[in-house]
Amino acid sequence: MNWQNIIKTEQQKDYYKLLQKQLDKRYKDTIVFPPKEKIFNAFDLTPFENLKVVILGQDPYHGFGQAQGLAFSTPTNIKNPPSMRNILKEINNEFSTISKCENGDLTPWAKQGVLLINAILTVEESKPKSHHKIGWEIFTDNIIKYISQNCENIVFLLWGAPAIKKQKIIDEKKHHILTAVHPSPLSAYRGFFGCNHFIKTNKILKDLKKEPINW
Repeated sequence: MNWQNIIKTEQQKDYYKLLQKQLDKRYKDTIVFPPKEKIFNAFDLTPFENLKVVILGQDPYHGFGQAQGLAFSTPTNIKNPPSMRNILKEINNEFSTISKCENGDLTPWAKQGVLLINAILTVEESKPKSHHKIGWEIFTDNIIKYISQNCENIVFLLWGAPAIKKQKIIDEKKHHILTAVHPSPLSAYRGFFGCNHFIKTNKILKDLKKEPINW
């Protein structure tokens, strides 16, 4: 099985056809991020058979040039947003070393088997959560359910209340779930810092005889 087939199956469903109409209109009438060709970037960079870890974000960055279809990630020429800075700070604290992705581009993680998806895959410029409830949540829930049912021993990192709610659609007997508050400046000091999710993930992967992630 590959992502292309899984996504194609979703695209044939009624909810997705309605979502596609909304997207076509919104891309035409407003400025939407990421660019159309980058919507499924996370799936392109992390083949289904390489999947080890899922990090779930909320929706893409809504500033010009920031979103690249990978949750929390930005292109190298863009200043790291606050959540990304906090993620890097936690990695630096856990490993006492600078992250491989200090420039904010998480493509190297994706290529190691970390699926970086948002619950909502598009957003209007300067309007966070503007594409909430147009169908993306159904799509990403179905993706998570598919992973839960058809894979084993995936590590899910769920940060913040909306992500943590997804626990109920993941089979906890088959997978590993780590939860924490969101890394945004509003909440990071209430439990994201010191969560040790990156060390814990690598320990789980090592115990499973899988290659740990070079964070």
